Amino acid sequence: MSKSAPTDARPHRAPGRARGFTLVEVLAVVTIVGILAAAAQPLAVWVHKRQRESELRQALRSLRGGLDAYWQAAHEGRIALKAGDSGYPPDLDSLVQGVPDARDPQRRRRLYFLRRLPRDPMADAALPAAATWGLRSYDSPPEAPAPGRDVFDVYSRAEGTALDGTRYRDW
Repeated sequence: MSKSAPTDARPHRAPGRARGFTLVEVLAVVTIVGILAAAAQPLAVWVHKRQRESELRQALRSLRGGLDAYWQAAHEGRIALKAGDSGYPPDLDSLVQGVPDARDPQRRRRLYFLRRLPRDPMADAALPAAATWGLRSYDSPPEAPAPGRDVFDVYSRAEGTALDGTRYRDW
């Protein structure tokens, strides 16, 4: 029987040569990852803006629902109105702090319309929530909203444009 060299399943490599990636392979991978990251970055900005717009819509719905509930309670006789009052709250804090229930003066119950005052997500984070909103009184025209003796409506003070092309102030 002749002696033969043992068979090895592994390929033979040159002595002194280490295994690993070449510089060209590493540069190719880094370039591809960079291209993918550059393509994903605008998408991430778009998703963030869309999320903030969704928060703005929800905050406006909440505030306007509270204003409508206040008006409804005033016209049902649950809130004492003075002559000439529109039935809308004098300020946004009244929705959270509550007002005395005119139907139950002995118990000193209060009517609450919001748990907390939402803030405008497009506004400066350093401002208090009530200062982030633009106010429109019942007496001001829709095309030129202005604050007054009551709060008929709210709007965003943000100067930006939404993804659908409308101004945030017009929502």
